[in-house]
Amino acid sequence: MSHYSGPLLTRAIAERLLSARDAGQSEWRGSLDLGRSNKDALLQADGWQWNAQHYPYPHKLKDRTIYYWDGSDFAPVSRFSGSLIKLVPTEWGAPTFEIDGIKMLPTSKESPVDDARRKVALVEPRGKTVLDTCGGLGYFAACCLEAGVARIRSFEKNPDVLWLRTLNPWSPDPDDSASGGRLELTHADVLQAIGNVDNASVDAVLHDPPRFGIAGDLYSQAFYDQLARVLRRGGRLFHYTGSPNKLTSDRDVPREVAKRLEKAGFKAQLALDGVLATRR
Repeated sequence: MSHYSGPLLTRAIAERLLSARDAGQSEWRGSLDLGRSNKDALLQADGWQWNAQHYPYPHKLKDRTIYYWDGSDFAPVSRFSGSLIKLVPTEWGAPTFEIDGIKMLPTSKESPVDDARRKVALVEPRGKTVLDTCGGLGYFAACCLEAGVARIRSFEKNPDVLWLRTLNPWSPDPDDSASGGRLELTHADVLQAIGNVDNASVDAVLHDPPRFGIAGDLYSQAFYDQLARVLRRGGRLFHYTGSPNKLTSDRDVPREVAKRLEKAGFKAQLALDGVLATRR
């Protein structure tokens, strides 16, 4: 799917546009792509122009919602097909996303892109072939491309997440010249797709599954055995686990993960909010 190139609005941005018009200004300069750039919008009484396109002023936008131009109106970047999935603005510019109100990326202390960058650095992707098991919004992939990865194979099974990516200017586009043909994004469930990945064919793995209660199979011994099979000896894996509350869950998920990875043939240690492992 091609990437959207129109304006993205939040309630705060819409209010700034309207305030500038009401103040009699003919131009407003700011970001209409979630902080990726700053450009001028030409203000008129009945609408505004951006990138040579005319748009009406939006009204009654909700908090914690991003809107895109669907050709006739500003519509929320959300879908409901069994569960509600939506792109959610952050103070950092780069958005997170939610599924049924559950935030899928940490954003309380830093940008989700900066968070991804620190984790990606652990596997040292420069010049390597990397397996990205659960692509999400593509922030791991974006940081790998930024760091000079040779090739990254990314899987995402949720079609609505793939749709969010086409609207998110922070999500890398495999077809964009900036990706240089290095990003291969596949709509597939990695649980099945990994069987088609050759033995010892990747140099590093980034594994960012949903929480254990939602996607337990992605924390299973069988899946970790597959990760060990496709990763070359000496290759690194970062496995995001988050920091579930042991007092309420009665589980220490990071240490459980580390033990299973050890059994699969890794040397594992806790790192950041997950587990860093090296294939023995």
